[in-house]
Amino acid sequence: MPTWLSTQLNLFWLALSFFTRLPVPNSVQYSAAKMHTAGRYFSLVGWLLAFILLAVYTLCLPLFGIHVSVVVLLMLNLLLTGALHQDGLADTFDGFYGGQQQQQKLHIMKDSRLGTYGSCTLFITLLLQFALLAALAERQLLCNALFIAYPLSRAMALSHVQHLGYVKAQQSDKSSKSEPLASPLSQTSLTCLLVFAALGLICLPLSQAIIVVVCCSLLRVLIARWFVKHIGGYTGDTLGCAQQFQELLIYALLLAMAAPTVLIPSIG
Repeated sequence: MPTWLSTQLNLFWLALSFFTRLPVPNSVQYSAAKMHTAGRYFSLVGWLLAFILLAVYTLCLPLFGIHVSVVVLLMLNLLLTGALHQDGLADTFDGFYGGQQQQQKLHIMKDSRLGTYGSCTLFITLLLQFALLAALAERQLLCNALFIAYPLSRAMALSHVQHLGYVKAQQSDKSSKSEPLASPLSQTSLTCLLVFAALGLICLPLSQAIIVVVCCSLLRVLIARWFVKHIGGYTGDTLGCAQQFQELLIYALLLAMAAPTVLIPSIG
């Protein structure tokens, strides 16, 4: 009979297999219900990714300097996650702005080909991530940035399943990878998700932590309205897009709060 600990470990392995290309034990038991419950550990997977990326960055830094090390960090992130969120980001922009009607947008999002909207968005996003991470690293804030952004952005993205409906192009379409998550999390799972996500905020002064939470919550509202406007709910791709937006916002906030105050000289 499985113990509570073995059950939770199995859920963590499922979460890890969903979000990354990292190997998991062959003994992991899968079901749609288990995968849905595994959502509670998605932010914990963010912590693990942040640890791995920071370790590699630390090894590369004395050899290559900040900018090359940040590029290595970004490359490794894409390899570890299989570009899961970036794929969702590109598909979302291709669908939202390449189609006219809801069903047309959803069909475009299912297309494996990359369009102009998606490729341009992906390029700008990666460029902005590099610029923000390099600037944070120069201020010795990269550690805080990764440990805050990776768990929190994943939790904020998954939180959309609590209030939005899952949509797909046709009811007869085959189930997608994210469909087991397409219902609200239980109160226990939601609490675990948010607690693990919020742990990184203890690195910040209370006032800055509040600013991050408020801004991320406001962005979540705007993103939800954007999703509803275009397709009436969310898909797995849009959740990946939401994660990327939240990650960029957190980096930008941390950098802005770390920037020295600019004194405007008086006239006369």
